[in-house]
Amino acid sequence: MALHTDIPTRSQIERLMAHRSPSSVSIYLPTSRLNQEAQRNRLELRGLADTAVAQLRAAGVDDADVTNIEDALLAIVEDDDFWNYQADSLGVFVTPTNAQTYRLANELTAMVEVSDRFHLKPLLRAVTFPQAAYVLALAQGGARLLEIDSASAPEQVRVADLPRDAWDSQGNKIFKARERNFARRVEHALRDVLNGSDLPLILAATETIDALYRTVNTYPHLAETRNAGNPETTSDADLALAARSILDQVYADQLAQTKELFDVRSSQGRAATDISDVARLATMGAVDTVLVDIDDSVPGSVDEATGQVSFADANDASSYGVVDEIARRVYLASGRVLAVRRQDIPGGGSVAAILRYTP
Repeated sequence: MALHTDIPTRSQIERLMAHRSPSSVSIYLPTSRLNQEAQRNRLELRGLADTAVAQLRAAGVDDADVTNIEDALLAIVEDDDFWNYQADSLGVFVTPTNAQTYRLANELTAMVEVSDRFHLKPLLRAVTFPQAAYVLALAQGGARLLEIDSASAPEQVRVADLPRDAWDSQGNKIFKARERNFARRVEHALRDVLNGSDLPLILAATETIDALYRTVNTYPHLAETRNAGNPETTSDADLALAARSILDQVYADQLAQTKELFDVRSSQGRAATDISDVARLATMGAVDTVLVDIDDSVPGSVDEATGQVSFADANDASSYGVVDEIARRVYLASGRVLAVRRQDIPGGGSVAAILRYTP
């Protein structure tokens, strides 16, 4: 797509979560899609890299490891081609032997974390709210699938065997039966494209076609709200503009439903907001859903076996983000992690958890 993003897969996230190295650097910074802003972005990364190197030296890390990390970060700073293709934020993960970058469609706060593991809450924001969706433009005269992000021009997705129009569909010549068969063939053609995806699918169709398609749809992430109107007379750009508003509402509805569930579970003794409690429960595998503040960093450590938290006075290379570690344990225990802003967390703290059972 025109917006150059790298939404991490679950396997990629799990590999980052499993990583352990005495010298691990995580950097996030907001970036611009405009090439003329590339130099400013590069300078900011250079400043954050200097902060990471200073923390590594203060912790007494081996000089060779520090040099390798610094060289890897400077190589990214100096890569002209890389900076020509950016999104809204950048995540950088570096060790003495490896460097990885993710261009993200989320607006993240600049930060540096140095410890024995990567800091991943901001990256999880890209999975919680990827700011991307599919739009299925469906009308009697044809069907097309678009992929959209937060701002770039939509792109049509090639779909094999997509019927040209309702009259291209085989079957009963009665009008409604023909439309239903058309919807069924479109749904079948989309399966290979959408298989394994969890992006929302927004339907752009007239009320009649919309209703028919929903009777045959098997994709679990079809948005309830449709993009009203006739897509035959609407440009792809206008379809994308309307779909972005629907996408915002999809995310808002997901958060609202989670908050309502938290209130219900809280009254049943199946919710927690205290960091120490949530860390212990996450270690037990008792957390079904956790909401974590992506901007906050609570330094310390969490016991691997008991989940007991030891808080630290400041961020340095000898500690790591406690809430980030909670998110990691919930994620690896097949729980749901929502990386959100503090105002979206019940109780207004750094973390809130919905439990699988009463502890």
